[in-house]
Amino acid sequence: MEILKQFNIAPNNIEIYNQAFCHSSYAHEHNMPSDYERLEFLGDTVLDLVVSEYLYKNTNINEGSMTKVRSNYVCENALYEYAKNLNFSKYIKVGKGEEASGGKERKTTLADTFEAFLGALYIDQGFSKVRDFIYKTVIPHIRSKEEDFFKDYKSLFQELVQTENGNIIYELVKEKGPSHNKEFVVQVKVDNIVLGKGIAKTKKEAEQRAAKDALGKKAKL
Repeated sequence: MEILKQFNIAPNNIEIYNQAFCHSSYAHEHNMPSDYERLEFLGDTVLDLVVSEYLYKNTNINEGSMTKVRSNYVCENALYEYAKNLNFSKYIKVGKGEEASGGKERKTTLADTFEAFLGALYIDQGFSKVRDFIYKTVIPHIRSKEEDFFKDYKSLFQELVQTENGNIIYELVKEKGPSHNKEFVVQVKVDNIVLGKGIAKTKKEAEQRAAKDALGKKAKL
């Protein structure tokens, strides 16, 4: 696997890296016992810890500001860019239907596999090695201070609606999927009229997507 050679990683267990790139559709088609979802859960936590540690040690900003900066560099858009830069799409295994619909290049899939790879690296090599990898692939983006990966669509929508004296409500419509990999469906209403809908793995992200959807519709009016 080229990505391992690129970062001088000598795997103790190559199978865990294969699992990190195994989409649920591929696992289902090939009757495999697991996909990347559990590793993704672990990698998400490791990434949060390393970025939080970096901000604590290298900045003097307060807790609220650290949270905002961290959010910008661990959000789905950021993870997608990291995975794309590392050509992760060539390692991902998806089912036939998923591949036919461009699943290997899908933002959510690439973002998820980046976190899954971090989880695999942590299990196989330990914290020091995964920290080193994050310092090479994520921290340079924080140091550059140039990218704005996280768009606060809720705040933008709030500002727009305030000028019209409207009342915003975010409503959870549905939860689907297993407990470790849920998807949340949220709709945003203004004066009881549905203007946008969002689907994501967290309620906060679903609300952001609903606000983005509503902003897009408002722009067309």
